[in-house]
Amino acid sequence: MGESLLPRSFMTEQRPSTPSAGRALLLGGGAWLALACAGAAHAQTSLASIPQAPPVPAPPSDGLGDGGYYLESDLLIRDDQAQKMTARGSVEARYQGRTLRADEVIYDTKTGTVVANGHVQLINPDGTAEFADHLEVDEDMKAGFARNFSARLGENVKVAAATAVRRNANIQELNSAIYTPCEVCAEKPTPTWSVQADHIVQDKKRQLIYYKHAVIRVWGAPILYLPLFWHPDPQAKRSSGFLAPKIIPYSKSRGLSYEQPYLYVISPSSDVVVAPQINSKVNPFLNVNYRKRFYSGMLEARGGFTYDKDFDIRGDRFGKASARSYILANGKFDIDAKWKWGFSAERASDALIFDRYKINDVYQQRGLFTSDDHRLVSQLYATRQAQRSWFSVSAVSVQGLRVVGTSETGTANAFENSGAFPLIGPMVETRWEPDSPILGGRLRLQGTGVMLNRSESQYGEAPYYLGAYKGQDGVDSSRASVKADWRTSTIVGNGLKVSPFAQARADAYSIRTYLTAAAAALGDDDKQTYTRSLGVAGVDFSLPLYKALSNGGSIVLEPLAQVAAGSESSRVPVVVARDGTKTYLYNEDSATLEFDETNLFQANKSPGFDLYEGGQRLNVGGRATYALPDGRGGSILVGRSFRTKFDPLLPARTGLQSKSSDWIVSATVTPIRGITAFARTRLDSETQEIHRIETGVDAYTQRGWGTIRYLKDELDANGNQQENFEARGELKLTKQWSLTAFGQRDMVADVWRRRDLGVAYTDDCIRIDVIYQQEDRYASTATGLRLQPDRTIVFRLTLATLGDTGYSSN
Repeated sequence: MGESLLPRSFMTEQRPSTPSAGRALLLGGGAWLALACAGAAHAQTSLASIPQAPPVPAPPSDGLGDGGYYLESDLLIRDDQAQKMTARGSVEARYQGRTLRADEVIYDTKTGTVVANGHVQLINPDGTAEFADHLEVDEDMKAGFARNFSARLGENVKVAAATAVRRNANIQELNSAIYTPCEVCAEKPTPTWSVQADHIVQDKKRQLIYYKHAVIRVWGAPILYLPLFWHPDPQAKRSSGFLAPKIIPYSKSRGLSYEQPYLYVISPSSDVVVAPQINSKVNPFLNVNYRKRFYSGMLEARGGFTYDKDFDIRGDRFGKASARSYILANGKFDIDAKWKWGFSAERASDALIFDRYKINDVYQQRGLFTSDDHRLVSQLYATRQAQRSWFSVSAVSVQGLRVVGTSETGTANAFENSGAFPLIGPMVETRWEPDSPILGGRLRLQGTGVMLNRSESQYGEAPYYLGAYKGQDGVDSSRASVKADWRTSTIVGNGLKVSPFAQARADAYSIRTYLTAAAAALGDDDKQTYTRSLGVAGVDFSLPLYKALSNGGSIVLEPLAQVAAGSESSRVPVVVARDGTKTYLYNEDSATLEFDETNLFQANKSPGFDLYEGGQRLNVGGRATYALPDGRGGSILVGRSFRTKFDPLLPARTGLQSKSSDWIVSATVTPIRGITAFARTRLDSETQEIHRIETGVDAYTQRGWGTIRYLKDELDANGNQQENFEARGELKLTKQWSLTAFGQRDMVADVWRRRDLGVAYTDDCIRIDVIYQQEDRYASTATGLRLQPDRTIVFRLTLATLGDTGYSSN
């Protein structure tokens, strides 16, 4: 029989070894998806003609499994003489989660080639879809051809090409191609942005993608033409090559700035990025970032170097040329399941180097201890963590980069004196909790020890850390402490929670004081030891009163109280320096004590060891909470502390010295969905005058978002008054256009530290920001440091799936 015609055919096949047009074509179709994704690409036919991914009905429970296939068509023709099988009319085949649809499918049983014609659709298990008018693939699926190819991929990506060619297992091509993640339809045939290329080649062997005559278009207008370029294949694990450049067309201080990173892959587990920054006004600056992953951890080291003079905000150079550099390195490693060790190394030769050369991501946590703004932290540490215990040993060094003041001539050292920061090390911390309750409660045992060494004194009448006694030895000290903490709780009666607690602590100090002439005249010793024992016991009480409301909401009233009694307040009484009539007592870790709702009910409100709050005291307060099912509501906490006598050891600015402390008030409210306001304040116990307040509003609506923050502190830990205001937000004027703003104002100095005002355009696949910035910052000049305004216009372009490219001019 030479030819067989079968009407409206249905076929299922369970034998994987049996040839199948549907199976062969479905397997081959996956190769076209790999080409489209890898090229990220890039064709020239109409994207508006790409249909939506068609729905695929759930496969029938016919037991196909992984090896079987399903084929359905209006007509199935088997030509034994020509050794071909043809399926015509609404052909649909399913195999391993893929679905193929076409007007006609021809399978050559002799050569193994498959041809699909007319409205070819391939729907993949992940929902992506590919389309073509004509598709051919060979028996081994190493070579093939598609005409009028298009695809809808993940993240709303669309790609179309006049032709797609798979020459062999290593070379695939798209010709006359266009790529976009933007919405495209008959009413909007031009995407917001797209990439077009005459020819794109994927070389899998070399793991590279080549482009010929590529054009990036925004709203159809060409903005960048590249006759030839290439980049690593995204399917490759890693490959050396150029990364996206960073361009600042004009800067007052550096002129035209162009930074071109190059990634060099050293091995499968290490690489390095070399990024020279070329500036038209000042010398080049070289940035290097090395990364290495080990079986037990990772290492990363960033660094930068230049050889140049100082230059001011206008780019005028002065002084003597010298080497300027920085390093930001860290490593984290596992010793075993419980032990770990790590380090960070952060240093800069110039306090303004990060601001001058616009180096990002500097002040981040790279170890156990968090880095602060304009301070670099180097540390070495080891930790052990088990289910019931913790141990750590560490050493820490700090470099200060902050500007803290200038002399009248502007030539004094205006930066923090890093020698006045202590070298911390070793510092040991350990904690252990028994498995079983002790006396019906939780017992925690803790031990700490630390040594502090200063190369220079931090005391004197000059601004803090300027080093009035620069070159003089600083205060060195050692401390060891042990602590036991026990707590339990029980419910009494109709919901009264009673929580007894007890704490005991012992401290031992060895302090080498700084001897000024005034101190020596008074006979102060240069080394003193001090020991003390501290303890406190008390009970916490709380009684939540709950009432359900008819509208589905609730009200909770919760009286709170704590009774505590124990050792008197204690402060290390060692005089470490005298300056005329002024005396400095030892206090390394408790200078930042603030009295607020976070420590109102703590047995010891001090954040460190050197100052201890003791005596007999009663802490009382009340919390009220109102909540509705739609998220609206609010809460308020009011409290204060009472003690049996005046306590001169506690800082006067905290409001804790007198028998009746200042009032603590903390409140949050959500009047409507999307808007939340908060306030945290401390009020004078007698006059109710505000001593400290922090308040703000967060708003999120369909028209935009905004945040406002206000802080006022009569006297902070350094004895300075603070009053700051900050606001930022975005207001949508239309669906695409919006205004952005940001402002920081120092109300004590009566200056705006920074002001930003911008316009943004946003749609489904692009965001364009144009921002005007004015920032008051310190800059070097020939006569010293000066606070100068730095004005910048920033243009930022963000393309969906292609990342962010920023351009700015000062």
